[in-house]
Amino acid sequence: MDLILWRHAEAEVIAPGQDDLQRALTPKGERQARRMAAWLNHRLPATTRVLVSPALRCRQTAEALGREVRIVPTLAPDAAISTHIEAARWPKANEPVLICGHQPTLGRLAAQLLAGVEQDWAVKKGGVWWLRWRLREGLAEVTLHAVQGPDAL
Repeated sequence: MDLILWRHAEAEVIAPGQDDLQRALTPKGERQARRMAAWLNHRLPATTRVLVSPALRCRQTAEALGREVRIVPTLAPDAAISTHIEAARWPKANEPVLICGHQPTLGRLAAQLLAGVEQDWAVKKGGVWWLRWRLREGLAEVTLHAVQGPDAL
C-alpha cells in the first residue's frame, strides 16, 4: 500500500479573531499547490483515494489535483495520528491513499510508520512524503518512496 502525505501549501497568517480552519492559501501557496499537483498527477494511479482536512488551506491545496477528493472532518489540525491511520485504512487499503493535512501530525505519522516512534519530523509547506508498505520475504516493511518539496520543482 502507498500512503502519500501532502502538507498544505503556504497559507495566510491567522488574523485576530479568525477561525483557523478558514485560512486561505497565499499566492505563493497557490503556486506551490499547482506545482506539486502536477508532480503528483504524473505519478499517482487513477485509483488513488484523496482524503483532505476540512481546513480551507488543505481543500485549496488538494483542489489543484483536479481529482475527486473526500473531506474528512477528523483530519483537522492537531488530529491524532491514529485518526489518519484509520482514515487511510493503513496498511490494508487496496488502493493508494493521499492525505492532504497538517503539521505536526503528518511529520509524527511519518516518524511512527518509518521509525516506529512518534517524533516531530518536519514536512515542509506544500511538501510530499510518499511511504510504501509491502511484504518482503514474509516480513512487513515500510519504505520511503519519495520526498518532494514544491520549491524544488
